[in-house]
Amino acid sequence: MMINLLLPRNFRTALLLLVSAAMSVALASPPSLPRPASLPDPAFPFGSAAFRDVAQTSYRTVGLSGSFDAWLSAAYDASGVPLGSGTGNLAAALDARAAILQASSGDARIKLERDTAAWAHRFIKKAIPKFSLERGFELANVVENGERQCLAQSFIITGLLQRAGLQAGIVMVWANPAGKESNLGHMVTTVRLSNGTDLMVDASDPAPFVHHQGLLVKHGSVYSFVRPTYSADDSISGYRLADRDTSLSVNATAPLTLTYIRSQFDYYRGERAIGGVLGTGVGKATPAGLQQSAAYLTRAIQDDPQNALATFVLGHVLARQGLRAQAKQQYQKAAVLYAREGHVPAGVAQAITALTQAAGNS
Repeated sequence: MMINLLLPRNFRTALLLLVSAAMSVALASPPSLPRPASLPDPAFPFGSAAFRDVAQTSYRTVGLSGSFDAWLSAAYDASGVPLGSGTGNLAAALDARAAILQASSGDARIKLERDTAAWAHRFIKKAIPKFSLERGFELANVVENGERQCLAQSFIITGLLQRAGLQAGIVMVWANPAGKESNLGHMVTTVRLSNGTDLMVDASDPAPFVHHQGLLVKHGSVYSFVRPTYSADDSISGYRLADRDTSLSVNATAPLTLTYIRSQFDYYRGERAIGGVLGTGVGKATPAGLQQSAAYLTRAIQDDPQNALATFVLGHVLARQGLRAQAKQQYQKAAVLYAREGHVPAGVAQAITALTQAAGNS
């Protein structure tokens, strides 16, 4: 879902050298954008102020009026995919499931948790039938065009499951089920089951529970690249740090924070800006589009300074704008973040090396 380059192994040393040589060059100032209100972290159940604020930010971004909560409730009524007995509206069905889960224990509770997660997968695929990389990240475009992308669908699924009483969150994917690596190119919902294992829910896949091989999660005070260990029932029984032979218990990890999720919405706005870094909508980058990309990516970093992906891609934008020294600084900042998070994704070292060579002594 984003710029993805292969990573030659011989660039790893160059990356580490560049980390230690980070420079202090001021960034060009992109146009300011209105910012959403500060939100609590990390819960955002459907119907909450946090859930509504993220949706309203999306509506304001595209100039759409109305309520996403109301739209999602109507989509539930029309979907033919009821939760449980199917009586009542979406909020009532979710609250009823939360009450049933609260009263359950043992294997019966775990089955209910899994069934609820599978229901959310079915519902989203039925209610939002189309997938779009260009517009599907924006909740307002879910409403206007019936389009979804990994962030939007994961945000909705997680909000629904939280309202239903599950410990749900969002993580990023850097290695798919086949082990193919990307630079944090996908997002999925995870559910912490009551038996202490995790379950991954991905509406981009025909089956609800998938086996992605590399994830970005919260570990202590930082985000960390990890490799999950799967059991026969599709649940995750533990993790290992990506580039170290260090095991982590499930309870030592957590989903990404709400600040990171908000940052990712701004990241995708920057990545997919019309005429921006990917040339979305017009087939090439334009000065105005690159400026818009820079503005949203800068805001993404302000949302969460630990977002290495946004930091890295802002380097691409600045390079396209001819701001080579500033671009080099962004790549070096990204290198520091990736090193802290424990893994160098595909293309990062190569891009830093290439940009440094192009920048010369600038």
